Amino acid sequence: MITVGIVGGTGYTGVELLRILAQHPEARVRAITSRKDAGTRVAQMFPSLRGHYDLTFSDPKDADLGRCDVVFFATPHGVAMAQAQELLGAGARIIDLAADFRLQDPALFERWYKMPHACPDLLREAVYGIPEINREAIRKARIIGNPGCYPTAVQLGFLPLIEAGLVDTRYLIADCKSGVSGAGRKAELTLAFAETSDNFAAYGVAGHRHLPEIVQGLNRASREPVRLAFTPHLTPIIRGILATLYAPLKNADIDLQALYEKRYAGEAFIDVMPAGSLPDTRSVRASNTLRIAVHRPPDSDLALVIAVEDNLVKGAAGQAVQNMNLMFGLPETVGLMAPPVLP
Repeated sequence: MITVGIVGGTGYTGVELLRILAQHPEARVRAITSRKDAGTRVAQMFPSLRGHYDLTFSDPKDADLGRCDVVFFATPHGVAMAQAQELLGAGARIIDLAADFRLQDPALFERWYKMPHACPDLLREAVYGIPEINREAIRKARIIGNPGCYPTAVQLGFLPLIEAGLVDTRYLIADCKSGVSGAGRKAELTLAFAETSDNFAAYGVAGHRHLPEIVQGLNRASREPVRLAFTPHLTPIIRGILATLYAPLKNADIDLQALYEKRYAGEAFIDVMPAGSLPDTRSVRASNTLRIAVHRPPDSDLALVIAVEDNLVKGAAGQAVQNMNLMFGLPETVGLMAPPVLP
């Protein structure tokens, strides 16, 4: 049995971890922390988990996280790196759902996250946690930088084209939409119902923190440097990401459908849909599945890829559990095969 600690369990990714791990036959949550809500019962804060957990949030300084096999950080950026050395020394493994271990260049991290990296030496061993790309390295890892939600959809959407060298990587475009839960569980005017309902707006156009993460990942797969125009949008839905991706083709004769089906054959959580499909966010709600459809617009030399995922599952907590399964020698599907929720 894998013993689990969760740091920062009161946000949307934290409660999603709890929901998923409640159904996991090989994992048991031993400790969950929150400075603000220490002493509060998990089921009191989240009535959806009544009957599944007999746990109380504890202050991080009182939680013996070093006795856990794995510790998930569902916290703001900067928290995991401050505790990483101590936990690794105690023998625990780390899966960080924030950005502390996503970017391998500490200067790049400081530029985008406005703080120096507390343990740049650990960046060299941290593994970027997209199983469909780094499966073997994840199996051996002590530290996982769990990817962001947009980067998961964009990288997996572009990946077959870039690996095969079929597109001009100087002119990639990612036009992405996310539900409000992607901004976290916090009181903020721009996230209030009256502000987001019946509204649709771009943000982060001058530069979004997920851009360097996406480019870093795509560069690893590419024979040529990647340049990407990435525009995120906030949509009036609770959860879900839809990424519409555009890439100029070098070879107009390639069978794009066959390319994607071959690259993702056997991947339990990547669904390459039939030609002509238009996947929507509701088709992946509360599941760890990412659905992809690939198109070629009429009279164009573009590949057009649509990728949809649940930002809290494949884009966060579900992928984190997928990584945990690999790290502990389990089939990566364990605890993650629940079908999407409809409606």
